[in-house]
Amino acid sequence: MIGLWHCHGDTPHPPPHSLPCLELTIAGMFARADEVAPEVMEKVAEEVAAEVEPILGTLDLVILAVIAALLFYWFVVKRSRDAAHVKEISSLNNLKMASPALQTQSSMTAGFIAKMQHSGRNVVVFYGSQTGTAEEFAGRISKDCIRYGWKGMAADLEECDMEDLPKLAEIDNSLAVFCLATYGEGDPTDNAQEFYDWMQEGGGDLSGVKYVVFSLGNKTYEHYNAMGKYTDQRLEDLGGERVCELGMGDDDGNIEEDFVTWREQFWTSICEQYGVQPLGDEVSIRQYNLTTHEPEDIPEEKVFTGEIARIRSYKNQRPPYDTKNPFLAPVKVNRELHQGGDRSCMHIELDITGSKIRYEAGDHVAVYPVNDAAMVQKIGDLLEVDLDQLFTLDNVDDDSSKKHPFPCPTTYRTALSYYVDFTHPPHTHVLKELEEYASDSADAAFLHKISSNTPEGKSLYREWVVEGCRTMLAILEDLPSVKPRVDHLLELLPRLQARYYSISSSPKVHPKQHSHHRRSHGLCDGPTDDRTTVSPTYPWLEASPSSSRLSDAHAASRRAFSRIQPAKVYVTHLLEQQAESVWKLLDEQKGHIYICGDARNMARDVNNILTKICQEYGGLTTEQAAEYIKKLETKGRYGKDVWS
Repeated sequence: MIGLWHCHGDTPHPPPHSLPCLELTIAGMFARADEVAPEVMEKVAEEVAAEVEPILGTLDLVILAVIAALLFYWFVVKRSRDAAHVKEISSLNNLKMASPALQTQSSMTAGFIAKMQHSGRNVVVFYGSQTGTAEEFAGRISKDCIRYGWKGMAADLEECDMEDLPKLAEIDNSLAVFCLATYGEGDPTDNAQEFYDWMQEGGGDLSGVKYVVFSLGNKTYEHYNAMGKYTDQRLEDLGGERVCELGMGDDDGNIEEDFVTWREQFWTSICEQYGVQPLGDEVSIRQYNLTTHEPEDIPEEKVFTGEIARIRSYKNQRPPYDTKNPFLAPVKVNRELHQGGDRSCMHIELDITGSKIRYEAGDHVAVYPVNDAAMVQKIGDLLEVDLDQLFTLDNVDDDSSKKHPFPCPTTYRTALSYYVDFTHPPHTHVLKELEEYASDSADAAFLHKISSNTPEGKSLYREWVVEGCRTMLAILEDLPSVKPRVDHLLELLPRLQARYYSISSSPKVHPKQHSHHRRSHGLCDGPTDDRTTVSPTYPWLEASPSSSRLSDAHAASRRAFSRIQPAKVYVTHLLEQQAESVWKLLDEQKGHIYICGDARNMARDVNNILTKICQEYGGLTTEQAAEYIKKLETKGRYGKDVWS
C-alpha cells in the first residue's frame, strides 16, 4: 500500500510525516497478532511511540491559526459589510429612478417594448440584413411614420428579445414591420438567425399583434425570398394579423423600384385600416447631428482611421479575428489568370501566418475594400470641404442602439474612404434629399421627377441611374449645382460592406495561406497594397469551390478553359462528355459534386444536365431526378457556391 501511494501519478509530493506509513505498518503487524507474543508486541509499541514526533508542531499551529482568522473575516465580517453595501446601492437606485434623465438612460438598455412605451412609439421596424439594404429600407419606413403622425423605430433583430413580441398588442395602434433579406441557400441573415430559431421552436401567441413583411432576395437563386415568405406565413400561424400583402424585392432586377412600389401600397393599406392620413409633403428629416472638432480637442489615439469597430485595431493587431476585428493579411501573390481578352480573373494568395486563423475547404474570405483616393478627393473638391476635418455624427434618437452611422470621431476623408459606399447607384430617397441642395431650378426639378413614385419617375430612375450605372460621384459631376452638406451625404450613403470570396486552396496543402480567384470589377479591382484587410468566415456558408475539395482529396480533375484557347470548353461540356462516369460517382460511389459560378446561367445549366444524367443512366423520371438531386443537396453532397 505504501508503494502504491508513492507511485500514484496524480500525487505531486510524498506525505509530510512518516506517521501514516508507520500506521500502515503497525496495522499490518496487528493483523498477524495471534502469531506474536504479547510482551513482544508491547515492547514494539513502546519503541514506535518513542520514535514518532508530534503530528502538529509550533509552526503548524501558527499556520492553522492564521487560516482560521482569514476564514472568519471572509465568511462573517466581509459578508456583513457587502450586505450593507448592497442595501445602500438599492436605496440609491430607488432615488436615481426618480430622475427623468436617469430614466431615459435606463430605457436605453431595456427591451424594445419598454423603449416604445417610454418614448411613445407605436411602430417598430425590424430588419434582418446582411449587406445593409434591408437595414436601409427599415430606416426609411421608420422615417415615413412621422409624415403620418406616428412614431417609429428601426430595430436590429439580433438586439431584440422576441419573447416580448406578443406584448406589442398592449400598445395602441401598434404595428410590427419586418424587412428581411434571404441569405445563402434560403437562410436567414446572421442577425436574424435567433429570430428564425424562435419561430422554428414555437414562437409565442401573437393574437392582437399586427404585422407586415417586406422581403429581399434574388430570383436567380433557387430559394427566392425564402426567409420573408416563411416569416409572413409563420407570424400568421402564431395568431398575428397581416395588414398588407407580403412585399418582395428582386436584387437581380430593380429592388429599389420594387420597394418604392410596395411602400406606396403599404401606406395606402395603413391609412385605410388605421384611419390615418399624411400630414403633408415629405420633408427632410435628419437622423444624426453634426459636431466638428479641432485637432487639439481629441487625442490622436481616440480618432478612428478606418477600423471596423475597435479603435487602433489595425495598429495593434490581436486575435481573435472576425468581421469586427479583421486581420491585415500580406498579399503574397497577385497575378492575372486570363491571357488577353476583355475579362479579368486574378489569383491572389494571402499570408495568414501568426493570425491563428483556421479555415476549411469551402470557407470564404471577407475582403474589406477602400474607396479610390482620387475619387474621394474629387468629392471633396466638388463639395468644397476640408476632407481632413474631424467630426462626429450623433443619433438624435436617444433610445436608438445605433449611436453613430459609422465609427466616430473621424475625418471626412476617412469616412469617404472606409465607411460609406458612393460607387453604387444611389436609391431614390437619396436623390430626393439632394433636391434641396440644388441651386439650379432645372437640376432641382430633375431630381424631384426622378425620385418620385410616378411611372415617369420610375422609368427615368431606371434608365438614368440603374441602367446608366451612375454613382454618387457621377451624379454630382452631372448636376454641378447640387452641393449637399458632406455630413448629410455621409448620413444618406450606405455603409461600405466587405466582399466575400471563395477560398480555392486547401488547409491541408496550404495551412498558412488563403488563395482565391476573383473577377475584377468595382471596389475590389485587385489589391495594390501589400496588405489586405481580411476576416475569416466559417462553414455556415454551405457552398464550397471544387478546386479546394479536390485538393483535400488529392483527386484528379478535368479543367475547362473557356477563355485562353480558340475552342471554348465549359464545365457543362465536360459533364455531358463524362455523363456515365458522373452517374457512377454519384450513385455507386456516393461521391460529391460542388459547383462554383454564376447562378443565372452556369448553375441552372449544371442542374439541367444532372437531371438529364439521372434520367438516362439512372432510369429516373423527371420528378424522380429532381427528388434525387434534392436529396444530394440535403445530405451535403451537392454544394453550390454561386452568385448573381
